[in-house]
Amino acid sequence: MRYLILSDVHANIDALEQVLADAARHGAHRVLLLGDLVGYNADPNGVIARIKGLAVEAAVRGNHDRVAAGLGTPANFNAAARASAAATSAMLTQESRDYLRRLPPGPIAVSPLVEICHGTPFDEDEYVFDRLDAVNAIQSASRPLCLFGHTHTPFAMRMTGDEAAFPDVSDGSTFRIEEGNRYLVNVGSVGQPRDGDPRAAYGILDTDGPSLTCYRVAYPVERAGARIREAGLPAGLASRLAVGR
Repeated sequence: MRYLILSDVHANIDALEQVLADAARHGAHRVLLLGDLVGYNADPNGVIARIKGLAVEAAVRGNHDRVAAGLGTPANFNAAARASAAATSAMLTQESRDYLRRLPPGPIAVSPLVEICHGTPFDEDEYVFDRLDAVNAIQSASRPLCLFGHTHTPFAMRMTGDEAAFPDVSDGSTFRIEEGNRYLVNVGSVGQPRDGDPRAAYGILDTDGPSLTCYRVAYPVERAGARIREAGLPAGLASRLAVGR
């Protein structure tokens, strides 16, 4: 089985369409969604409609999904995120809002090998920023491979006993999921990368290996930025797409 891993699409329909087109060549059968379908970009309804047409195996909500659906407050958001959340909520159709409201919090066990979450297995809003964060997250995971999002930055850690290693997560890199090890992996963001590379990020998990491959694909960033400005969202959200920050 091959899974397409999508995280932090953030209402960027241009990035999502390019990722789906690029991923088609890898023959993924099912989709894993790691949260934050909406927020920051200009087409939440288009993204949700596109996602609903995919073969989604498992999905969790993100903090922007929760707030936009009216299930939480943006108290911990910065100014741009708060403005985005308010605009997103106003844009959503009732059908889209209902879809977001049905998304469960993580973690979700997908199989004996894999679980998914948005932030960490112990807190859906917690960020993994450093080694200690990663160790805490991987120790709380219930499966050998935990896939997460939220930081918009590709990252992988392999634990062999108490020893940590960090597999390559650059474009086209593949690493095997070896029995007896534990893995924590973020394939990066589809719709708002923050690692200095503006290309959309996604991953392919092949459970027959098993192995995981990270990919990047260029998309029309200028068009996505124009949509942001036309929607009246903060202009800085368009600027950051071009620099991947």
